[in-house]
Amino acid sequence: MKKSNLVGALCAAALSLVTLSSKAALVSVLGGQAASDTDLGITWIANANLAETMDFGVTGINADGTMTWDKAHEWIAAMNTANYLSFNDWRLPTTLQPDATCAQQSGGSFGGNCTGSEMGHLANVEGVNSDGGPAAVVLGIFTNVLPTPYWSSTDYAPDPTDAWTLSFNGGDQRIGGKDSFNLVWAVRTGVSAVPIPATVWLFGSGLLGLIGIARRKKA
Repeated sequence: MKKSNLVGALCAAALSLVTLSSKAALVSVLGGQAASDTDLGITWIANANLAETMDFGVTGINADGTMTWDKAHEWIAAMNTANYLSFNDWRLPTTLQPDATCAQQSGGSFGGNCTGSEMGHLANVEGVNSDGGPAAVVLGIFTNVLPTPYWSSTDYAPDPTDAWTLSFNGGDQRIGGKDSFNLVWAVRTGVSAVPIPATVWLFGSGLLGLIGIARRKKA
């Protein structure tokens, strides 16, 4: 094979790997402390129950990390004050209301197949659940994904004393009283820098080497 053809093949292979990497929906970032969802353009903290070990000075959080809806907002605010992972725009995930993807629409958008909200997409599109089965969890992208429902920032429109929740045990989207105790999974808008796979670097190094050889021979 001529060197020019080999260079072309290496370019095509490297481009293919970069393209595949860019299409990966969940990518571990920030040294494994967060994961970016490139489908929605958001970034989740990797520890799905960070409040169990880090309260950021907020009192009233249960030992297992559960808290009321108001306390969840307080905890998020404290996280931002602490500039966690160098960001101060963490928030609770939002819920689409109504969500046409949900099987049940009577009185609201309920069920286990909701995909329109941020947590619904994570559970019912990316397949992240509390059983540890999905590749995203097995590969260590997320830790401490638990079956207890997680708070959304979105009020339940018919009754503002309730808010939307989602359980990663089956991906069920429901409502809960704001004075009940649920978990909190922080997210932020924006995708953090995605590391280039080592295979791409390997192809790139080989490509640069061949280009250098070709230039020297031409000279």
